[in-house]
Amino acid sequence: MLSSHARPLNDMTALEEMIGSARIVGLGEAGHSAHEFFTLKHRLFRHLAETKGFTTFVLEASWSTGLRLNDYVTNGVGDPEQIMREEFQGQYVFWNTQEYLDLLHWMREHNAAGRPRLRFAGNDLGYPGREAFDQVVAGCPELAERLTELYAPLRPGTTEEAGRWMFGQLTKEQPLRQADADRARAALDLVREHGGSAWARQNATAIAQSFTAYAYPDEQFPERMRYRDRIMADNTAWLLDHTGGKILLAAGNGHVAYTSDHPDEFPEPAGAFLRERLGADYVSIGLTFNQGTVNALPDFTAQEPRVYTVPPAPPGHNEHVLDQVPFRDFALDLRTVPDRDWFETARPTRSYGLYWSADDPKTALAGSYDLLVHLHQVEAGHLLTPAGGRAPRG
Repeated sequence: MLSSHARPLNDMTALEEMIGSARIVGLGEAGHSAHEFFTLKHRLFRHLAETKGFTTFVLEASWSTGLRLNDYVTNGVGDPEQIMREEFQGQYVFWNTQEYLDLLHWMREHNAAGRPRLRFAGNDLGYPGREAFDQVVAGCPELAERLTELYAPLRPGTTEEAGRWMFGQLTKEQPLRQADADRARAALDLVREHGGSAWARQNATAIAQSFTAYAYPDEQFPERMRYRDRIMADNTAWLLDHTGGKILLAAGNGHVAYTSDHPDEFPEPAGAFLRERLGADYVSIGLTFNQGTVNALPDFTAQEPRVYTVPPAPPGHNEHVLDQVPFRDFALDLRTVPDRDWFETARPTRSYGLYWSADDPKTALAGSYDLLVHLHQVEAGHLLTPAGGRAPRG
């Protein structure tokens, strides 16, 4: 029964049909760095742009990073490899890959050819980069002096690295983090009160979001993570409302899903907020795999990812059964799959975030996603070195 319901991924047509008329599609990944995860996102976005009017690729990355990369995609401004090197640090280091560079180059070529304009955006709040501050001030010239004063202690310096900035913010004393959040919110209130443009208000909002998240006391980590996921959903929905077209959201499975595998630490995913707001206009796609290699950080103190080997899924795992389907890679519509009870039962499922862990959380696939893509084998994403070029493997 499962084999007859599965649709091979020889092309994207089957997945396109399952997506239907959705306006935001959240495409997850079972680990933050595998080549096939990234290339699938590229293939699907390209297909949906050509067939269903999708215009915006939203990545689980900082809002201000999206501003810089979008300037390249839409206007040809800047060197995307340099921007990635500067912005994809710390918790975003796994996006500094050849695969994402290829996507950005394709999007730029698409736009330069005069076809319907594509946009690139970030929806996350880890790093409030200088571009967001600059755009707020530029969008509110009558408030420039006061905004510059409020933002002076918050705006990262021109030589400050994104990774070091994020680490430094997390290690600040909590009262100092709260003071930063108060300044950011005061600037946002000022922009709102004086009728700044929609983009000025959104950039001020994104800055305030970052500092508000950092202001949560460390013992309130779950609350901070719920806030983060809600903000990721809010920013994605804002882009839908203000840029037109439709959106492919690229993020970890845990963000695009409807339920959390780790509710004690990550109480409510962005997918749940998007479904509440958009109903059937949001479709969630989980992404699983059976075996291969992935990049991950060894522990909380590490700065450089390593390549880890993932053996075939053992009996009892969701992937063990999925991999028995005769197609190497395939898609399933979990809303109509036979034996739905099996898919509504929580079983161990591979999930690799920033840090390597052999623990596989239990996931009920049908309760987490609308659709599922399963890949037989993956290899670690092709990370770029700080100086350019690919990082050595292994």
